[in-house]
Amino acid sequence: MNFLCISCYFKGAPFLKACKAAGNKVYLLTRESLKNEPWPWDSIDETFYTNTDANTPEHFANLIKGMAYLMKEKGVERIVALDDFDVEKAAMLREEFRIPGMGQTTARHFRDKLAMRMKAAEAGIDVPPFAHLFTDENINKFIAEVPGPWMVKPRGEASATGISKVHSGDELWKVVHELGEKRHEYLVEQFKAGTVCHADALSVDGKVVFCRGSEYLSTPMEVAHGGGIFRSVTLPFHSQDDKAIQKETAKVMKAFGMRFSASHTEFIRSEEDGKFYFLETSSRVGGAHLAEMVEASSGISLWSEWAKIEDAMAKGTDYKKPKARNEYAGILVSLSRYQKPDMSVFDDEEVVWKINKDYHVGMIVRSKKRERVLELLDKYAAIVAKDFHAAAPAPKKSAH
Repeated sequence: MNFLCISCYFKGAPFLKACKAAGNKVYLLTRESLKNEPWPWDSIDETFYTNTDANTPEHFANLIKGMAYLMKEKGVERIVALDDFDVEKAAMLREEFRIPGMGQTTARHFRDKLAMRMKAAEAGIDVPPFAHLFTDENINKFIAEVPGPWMVKPRGEASATGISKVHSGDELWKVVHELGEKRHEYLVEQFKAGTVCHADALSVDGKVVFCRGSEYLSTPMEVAHGGGIFRSVTLPFHSQDDKAIQKETAKVMKAFGMRFSASHTEFIRSEEDGKFYFLETSSRVGGAHLAEMVEASSGISLWSEWAKIEDAMAKGTDYKKPKARNEYAGILVSLSRYQKPDMSVFDDEEVVWKINKDYHVGMIVRSKKRERVLELLDKYAAIVAKDFHAAAPAPKKSAH
């Protein structure tokens, strides 16, 4: 079969390799600025380039024209979005050319933070109190009924991009006025203090067949806005938290209409009442090298298995998940003040992976004991903070 894989960021090489290894033709659509990245060219039959990754009507119209040209000679049986920002492109093209897979309505549940919250609340899944910013009346009602502080979040961004924290009604209205005509692209949500956990999962035939729960030791929000060091670690296996994450992830996937894909879902365990509240989800492999951490823990490559699932669903064959192992893994990633930092100091036998990216320092450690993983993450965080760490301003979407 012919697979069109869309990725406007350099990622997903294991997916492309596994898709090709399954006997398919693989077409890649990516940004022209990424043409010199080390894509697995041996696994790509043809590459198409775009000069923008924008999800605008104008760009969608051009994508349709390009897809129509491709379909005339080659045909495409499946379209896969490898990055968050490409989910809408893939869904739109599936709808236009009647290709099986996630359509635009379902895709909104995995891209639009307002749609996520509304769908989750409708399904009885706990979410922090939230409100749209469409009407002044709704904003004033939220201020009157929901105690602060609050988070103003863009509906369509990924990670912690564009999020701001406000503590009063006046602060909230100031942010709303600054957003101007773009206020409908944002929502407001009550801030809940707690530990943010993430579930990295695979779904087949509408059921979650693999799910690994982890917790951030420093969240993407803290790193993006405080210049910290990103860290995450596997949750204790079979613990109350682990069981809760597994259960809530299955509920989210069912409610949102997930049929088959990888997914990355985040929850917060509230300090106030100990309950897990849904924050957001996505129909792709988690970023920040969390896929490598999950593979270190379980032996399962989320990228490769996702490709095998897509192949099995396309061909109507059974997907057989490999048996997962249960070891603890943890990741640390930070910006570095050096272009190519010397990471030889991170030399404990538990180190199984080191990042290879300019101006970054990072590693993954694995052990049968969670305490050892936490010990190493603390030890290495102190070294990174003292000898390597650099910070950059948080990316911010502005209405101006």
